[in-house]
Amino acid sequence: MALNQKKYRPTWDDYFMALAKIVATRSTCDRLHAGAVLVKDKRIIATGYNGSPKGLKHCDDVGHLLEDGHCVRTIHAEHNVLLQAAIQGSTSTAGSTLYSLYNPCIHCAKYVVACGIRRAVIGKIYRNDKSVDYLREAGIEVVIYEENPIWSHEIQNLFAKDIQEKVNEGKIKMTGKV
Repeated sequence: MALNQKKYRPTWDDYFMALAKIVATRSTCDRLHAGAVLVKDKRIIATGYNGSPKGLKHCDDVGHLLEDGHCVRTIHAEHNVLLQAAIQGSTSTAGSTLYSLYNPCIHCAKYVVACGIRRAVIGKIYRNDKSVDYLREAGIEVVIYEENPIWSHEIQNLFAKDIQEKVNEGKIKMTGKV
């Protein structure tokens, strides 16, 4: 990067949606790799991805458990993020923002409403938008995220290069052994 070239600083929505994409890489159901991040006051309070409950077999290992065309072996990312927040118990979900790669199913939408989430940022409509209407009817602000091409380019570059060592320009005095 040239000395006078300013680095792009992502918006909060760009930042948390990028993290939701990273969280989705932990998914254990190849039908859909979904990720969610729950944020309050611009701080992450929980993350979730679609996967089997702790201690149970994953779709990736033993196949799908289908019911009416849906895999029920896993817990959805939106449900998992709320469960993680409950288990940690350190912060209320009331007034928080949910970042999710896909719109929640109607069941997860009910949990989102019940947990007092005030805003949902969704990357893409999956299957149908009835749950989006449901969230809006409950008074939740729903934003369909529009990916920023500048940020997308920055993310690609970020993961394409090694971690760079920062050169100490004599501004920080190093003492002792590290």
